[in-house]
Amino acid sequence: MQSIKSLELSAPAKLNLFLHVVGRRADGYHLLESVFVMVDLCDTIKLTARPDGDIRRTGDVIGAPEKDLCIKAANLLKSHTGCSFGADIDVIKRIPAGAGMGGGSSDAATTLMGLNALWDLRLSREELMALGAKLGADVPFFLLGTNAWVEGIGEKLTPLDLPEMQFDIIWPGVSQATVEIFSHPLLTRDTKSVKMSVFNGQRTAQDWMRLGHNDLETVVRLVSPEVNSLLGQRPQYRLTGSGSAVFRVIDSDSDRVSDKLPEKWQHFSVKSLKIHPTLSALSC
Repeated sequence: MQSIKSLELSAPAKLNLFLHVVGRRADGYHLLESVFVMVDLCDTIKLTARPDGDIRRTGDVIGAPEKDLCIKAANLLKSHTGCSFGADIDVIKRIPAGAGMGGGSSDAATTLMGLNALWDLRLSREELMALGAKLGADVPFFLLGTNAWVEGIGEKLTPLDLPEMQFDIIWPGVSQATVEIFSHPLLTRDTKSVKMSVFNGQRTAQDWMRLGHNDLETVVRLVSPEVNSLLGQRPQYRLTGSGSAVFRVIDSDSDRVSDKLPEKWQHFSVKSLKIHPTLSALSC
């Protein structure tokens, strides 16, 4: 094992500037088009090497430990490489669970990048992305490490150099299951594709938002009274992913939410990221 014994790394959230469902494959997977943007709301992942091969998860654990994506990521990496080392994986959660912001996928991606360095495995970015695809559709995006135009079931990624953006995010204190939304009979599944030509040239944050909408928003409002109430009160906001968080572009800090929110709601003011902070930290 190399001399590094522990790493403390960041796992950023993402927002979908828009999310279109443009079709469905024969196997049931939905075909999507979206722009994914990383933001500086981050979970913290601390990885400590273990010589005994055990994988242990500590910190904020949401749901059953055996379903935790960080554990799955570590075991997948061990299996793929034959690595004999283990790790303690401690997670401090700041990204709300079930908010449509990719928190679990981001944690898994950071775990893969971190353990690749900690265990001195030297897998390429492409190899890590191929492994990440086995864990979830959003994981390869975070391993790519830059903002992207996303197609297919999430596996087709085209890096985008987006201008810096500021966002207000509100989370209504409830989680939303993705499978419930994609299996709903009223989900729109035939939105017209966006042409790649629209991505040429510099655009403002508002320009990017006007390129589309979120096809999942109507269904989420039907199944979630909390999200429906939130968007009813704040129609200028847009759902991210399959929810339940909503966001809007702001021009400056003076545009941030200033009124008192209901007790369960959480507010975040964030900025976009151009490069994944863990990639910068590891220089990989």
